[in-house]
Amino acid sequence: MENIYIVMLVVLFALAITDLVVGVSNDAVNFLNSAIGSKAVSLRTIMIVASVGVAVGAIFSSGLMEVARKGIFMPSQFYFDEIMIIFMAVMITDVLLLDFFNSLGLPTSTTVSIVFELLGAAVSIAVIKLYSQGESLALLSDYINTAKATEIVLGILLSVVVAFSIGAFVQYVSRLVFTFQYEKKLKYFGAIFGGISLAAITYFIFIKGMKSITFLSTDFKDYVNNHTWLIILISFVFWALISQLMMTVFKTNILKAIIIVGTFALALAFAGNDLVNFIGVPIAAWQSFGLWQTAYETSGVLPSEFAMNGLAGSVQTPEFLLILAGGVMVLTLWLSSKARAVVDTGVNLSRQGDGAERFEPNTLARVLVRYSVVASNAVTSILPGRVKNKIEAKFEKPNSALADRRVDAPAFDTVRASVNLVVAGILISIGTNLKLPLSTTYVTFMVAMGTSLADRAWDRESAVYRVAGVVNVVGGWFVTAGVAFLAAAIFAAIIWYGGTIALAALVILAVVLIVRSAIIHSKKVKEEKSKKRFNRHDIITINEITIETSQNISSVISGINKRYSKAIDHLGYHDLSKLRKDTKKLNDLEDQVDELKDNVFYFIKSLEDNSVGASKFYILFLDILQDMVQSIGQITRSSYRHVNNNHKNLKFNQIRDLKSVDREMQVLFDEIIETFDNHSFSKIDQILNDKQTLLDKVSGLIQKQIERIRTSETSPKNTKLYFGLLLETKDLVTSTMSLLQLFKEYYEDAKREF
Repeated sequence: MENIYIVMLVVLFALAITDLVVGVSNDAVNFLNSAIGSKAVSLRTIMIVASVGVAVGAIFSSGLMEVARKGIFMPSQFYFDEIMIIFMAVMITDVLLLDFFNSLGLPTSTTVSIVFELLGAAVSIAVIKLYSQGESLALLSDYINTAKATEIVLGILLSVVVAFSIGAFVQYVSRLVFTFQYEKKLKYFGAIFGGISLAAITYFIFIKGMKSITFLSTDFKDYVNNHTWLIILISFVFWALISQLMMTVFKTNILKAIIIVGTFALALAFAGNDLVNFIGVPIAAWQSFGLWQTAYETSGVLPSEFAMNGLAGSVQTPEFLLILAGGVMVLTLWLSSKARAVVDTGVNLSRQGDGAERFEPNTLARVLVRYSVVASNAVTSILPGRVKNKIEAKFEKPNSALADRRVDAPAFDTVRASVNLVVAGILISIGTNLKLPLSTTYVTFMVAMGTSLADRAWDRESAVYRVAGVVNVVGGWFVTAGVAFLAAAIFAAIIWYGGTIALAALVILAVVLIVRSAIIHSKKVKEEKSKKRFNRHDIITINEITIETSQNISSVISGINKRYSKAIDHLGYHDLSKLRKDTKKLNDLEDQVDELKDNVFYFIKSLEDNSVGASKFYILFLDILQDMVQSIGQITRSSYRHVNNNHKNLKFNQIRDLKSVDREMQVLFDEIIETFDNHSFSKIDQILNDKQTLLDKVSGLIQKQIERIRTSETSPKNTKLYFGLLLETKDLVTSTMSLLQLFKEYYEDAKREF
């Protein structure tokens, strides 16, 4: 009997390690977002500082483990075997849910997930117990700590509003003081800003955090609590003097110092607050096993008869487990590629400049932006013109910042990064020291969004995309709560009725899904790295245009070649599922061309000597690329519609003719790809000379189909599809040759200029 629970504990701790990995990957955005986005210091320095903060925070987080033991349900109402089922269901759900969001690159709340998983699993087991005993479901309130659960949920939701509002207010005031040309203002206000920021961090992180430090004497803690304001004042004066000294003597940017200290503080607060979400449940299970084992050895009580009253007390978490957890978190921070993907989402939504937007606008985003613009105009119209002009001057961005389109350019400046870290650190620390499992993801994300709004990062050009992103992320939080509750409840019921076999099946399922997710993500990362991205600098030369367009032509034609062959093959086999996948994969090609078109404005602005010829070439080049992608899109989608509508298969002769065209198209496209990959542009003439052969073949097939209609063809739908495929193929070949001709003329003109 004891062995099964030992196995469950081993599985729980294995899941805890996995949960630490996926959890840190999700929550890394909380403390890395501002430092990475501002590029105030090197990535290596940021990672080292964050690692130290995570390690220290993990060691002093033991007091928060009570949430997993008694914060959501009444442990005295459950027996040991029931508690273990609840804990197993919670951990399996948590690992799968967090890994899913990590794969999407969306930050979600580990606090919300663990709270609703505990709630769902506990409710499930409680309902099963009440039903099996023939008792009323009205007694469910005896099993669930509804007051605490409500307090946690309301606290989390309130933190979203508070974090956004305070972040926006503090950033607005900070920008009025410093403006975007803050280097000059730092001479006068840098010491005060540094004093306030560092004093706030010192108080909330170190002084308020000493409640969980056991080696400090009670007298010392009492003295600190009784002289709070004096300590804050002394701290402010001390840090203000240090800030002034750093700026004048050591010529150090005080904002960078705040970012470093703030990153450490936020990492520490994250570990202190969120570690319970990853290892709280396995530790509670281990402590439950210890309580039952002691009782079993003395009185022989069965797991199904041992009430878990002991979990309601205060139990200290072993220090070595905290150190081990901290080590796993630090390693994950350095090694996880999914952590970088989640961080990229936060940075992208809060960046100051324009660029490729990840999220598509939705109705809610459009409505919010539209009415926000109306409200903003109404408020602005009330202000006197003099005040309005003065405020506008404070938010005026330098021309260099507007023109900076480098890949490695900062997403926002160090003023906003400092505000993000200080405000988020303070709010999270308050929640931590009040013993509330505050969502660090909600707080840091909403602070970053609030500061972005106040900093006018969401202008008329980008607002609808950014708001759509925020709506998607916040919507994902509600999905997290619902899915966490339902999945944990279902898993708990499956384990209850299915026993050991069901538990083993769920664990195997979790392992398979995690491994599959890792493989898919790894492939995705490799695909991103393999994409040839042009690293744009301030000035673009003629040679760089040639290189970039060569890369883009090769990349797009490679995609078209693959999509054309797949569409013809899958149409021939009448394979609906694969044709459906083909239509979805078209988005990559379309997005690639759309991204290039989004950058036309900055491309032209960055050209050396404002070359009109190069600008015209680039615009025409993108227009032809779009025509090519539209042709392959029409070929793929018309094939999918035909099969999806259950029309007759194309005849064997038609498929054979299309495959013969496909083979020649592959030869053509492979030659073009090789030409542009190797920059052997002299081969373009030969390719252009051979184009008529392929066009004549397509025209011949059209004539053949006309003759079939007059003699044997009986399907109008087949005829429509077949003609459509041939005509789009003809357009595709023509567009391809136009592209080659355009590039050839530009390349020859560029050589003559040199």
